[in-house]
Amino acid sequence: MKRIAIPFIILVLLVTVFGTAPSVVQAYSGYPTTSIVSVVKGEDVTIKVYNLPVNIDFKVLIGKYGTLGVGGTQVATFDSLAGGTQTFTFDIPAALKDEAKLAIRLEATEGVKYFAYDWFVNNTAATVTSTPTTTTPTPAPSGYKGYPTSAIVSAVKAEDVTIKFINLPKDTDFKVLIGKYGTKGVGGTQVGTFDSAAGGTQTFTYDIPDALINEARLAIRLEATEGTKYYAYDWWWNNSDPSDDSASEGTSSGSTGSTVPSGYSGYPYFYITAVVKDTTVTVKTYNLPKDTDFKVLMGKYGTAAVGGTLVATTASGTGGSQTFTYDIPAGLKGLDRIAIRMDSTSSPYYAYNWFWNSDAP
Repeated sequence: MKRIAIPFIILVLLVTVFGTAPSVVQAYSGYPTTSIVSVVKGEDVTIKVYNLPVNIDFKVLIGKYGTLGVGGTQVATFDSLAGGTQTFTFDIPAALKDEAKLAIRLEATEGVKYFAYDWFVNNTAATVTSTPTTTTPTPAPSGYKGYPTSAIVSAVKAEDVTIKFINLPKDTDFKVLIGKYGTKGVGGTQVGTFDSAAGGTQTFTYDIPDALINEARLAIRLEATEGTKYYAYDWWWNNSDPSDDSASEGTSSGSTGSTVPSGYSGYPYFYITAVVKDTTVTVKTYNLPKDTDFKVLMGKYGTAAVGGTLVATTASGTGGSQTFTYDIPAGLKGLDRIAIRMDSTSSPYYAYNWFWNSDAP
C-alpha cells in the first residue's frame, strides 16, 4: 500500500481556499492563519489572526485538543471588517476550563468557507514563557509571501524519510522533528537543523529516531527557530519498503504481489482545483506513475473515501501532472464535504483528498 501524506495543515488550508471569494474580496489571496498571543488559565485566550479577508463573518469555536475545534463550543462571532491582521480575546468555555490543552477554530459563516485553527496549552505560565512578550510579529522576509509547505518524497521503513519543503522563506534557521502520528511532530525528536539560505524548494533526508522505528505512522515537523514562527508538518506510513508485503495491506484493490513501476520514485498526490456543487470536481495530480490504472472513489468526509462509490477508472498514461474531472455520485449530493480517492489497481499507490461541495472558484 502506498501512502500519500497530504500535510494536514496544508490539506486544510489549500484544499479549502482554492476559490475566489465574492466581489467584496476579489483582491484577496491566500487564507487566514492564526497564532496564540497569550492565555489566562481557565479564563481566556488571546489570538492574532493574519490575512483575514474583508467583510466576512466568522464564528469562533473552542474544543478539546486533537479535534481541531471541529464541533467545539461556539464562543463568539465577529465581522472581519477591513480584514488583514487583528487580535481577539475569547473566553474559555466553563466545561473546558480544566483541560490541559485546547483547540480553537475560526470558520467563515458565508461565502468561501475560509477557516483556520490552532491549539494552546491552558496554562498561563507555560504560555508566557513560550510566547513573545510583544504582540507585534517579526516581519516576514522581504518579498516573501505565503507559508512553507511540505510533501513526502520517499521513505525507507524504519530507516529514513525524504521530504521536500516548498516555499521556504530565505535566510531562516529551521529545526526538524519527528514524532508519533497524531502529534503533528510537536514535541518530537529533533533530527536535524538547516539554514534555508536562498529559500524556495529544497529536499532533505532524515533518519528515523530509534525509539520510533516500529511505529506504523510517523509525523514530521518543520519549525523556524527564530524570527517569524513559520512551520509546516506532514506524516507518512512507516512501511514504504516496496519489498515489504505489509505495504499492500489496506489498499482498495487488496492485491498481493503488486509492484512499483520501473524507475518510479516518490508518491502520487493531487489537489482540488474546481468544484461545481453537486455536479463535478476537478483535480490536478502530481507525480503519477505512468501506465497505471487508478480507481477513483468518492465517499463521506472523514472516510478518506475508503469503500466509497466508484466514479471512474483513470489511466495515468505518461504519468506526472494531469487534470481530471469527475462526476459527484447521486448518493453524495447535498453533503457539505466529500472525500475523493485514487487507488491503483496494479501497484501499491493511492492518494486521497477532500473538498467543500460548493461552487469554486
